[in-house]
Amino acid sequence: MTALIDTWATTAEAENAMPAEHAWIWREMIRAAGPLPEGARVLDIGCNQGGFLRLLHDTAGFGQGVGVDLAQEAVAIANAAAGSRPIRYLAATDLAAAGAGFDAAFSHEVVYLIDDLADHAAQVFAALKPGGRYDAVTCCHRDNPLWPTWRPAIQAYSTVPVPDHSVADIAGALRAAGFEVSIARFLAASPVPAPGPSALMPTDLDRLEVYTRWKLLFRATRPG
Repeated sequence: MTALIDTWATTAEAENAMPAEHAWIWREMIRAAGPLPEGARVLDIGCNQGGFLRLLHDTAGFGQGVGVDLAQEAVAIANAAAGSRPIRYLAATDLAAAGAGFDAAFSHEVVYLIDDLADHAAQVFAALKPGGRYDAVTCCHRDNPLWPTWRPAIQAYSTVPVPDHSVADIAGALRAAGFEVSIARFLAASPVPAPGPSALMPTDLDRLEVYTRWKLLFRATRPG
């Protein structure tokens, strides 16, 4: 992706629903990350309206946070909500705009929308300090059995093209950039909210399978 956009979703309803839908997963990401170094610099890739960094700061704390996103309207909302927290949000097409020397980077349901995974991995590698870690979480990949149904449904309300990446594609791009990579079934032991069937989750069992089996954490560590 090389151009800024206004929003990720074609409707305001879909765009504004994302923070509430993702909050419980952000809490699990923070738990899985463990304690950050004192005074840590943290990068949120695909920050949207900024909720993850605000939650991370309010629950775990850090020295400085930077969120980067293509969606200019979302970034404006994020900056307005930052308050006195040591966080800034940028609308940018390249992570270099955020600077370098980060201790940790995070993304949630972002890598599946990145066409050039090799370029993405190289940018994250350059943004992290030696020993820094990137946690990327997604269930949107070709190995998820629901992906053939999901992909056109997501494309219908997405303002950007939706690529077709596999687990091997994502892990391979991170390894090729120089990262040490590990993968976990992210929510394998976590209770999963069960609000009932939806367009993307036809049954409660589908929801459980997606979140506990196909929601993956790619942990990429820059050797230090």
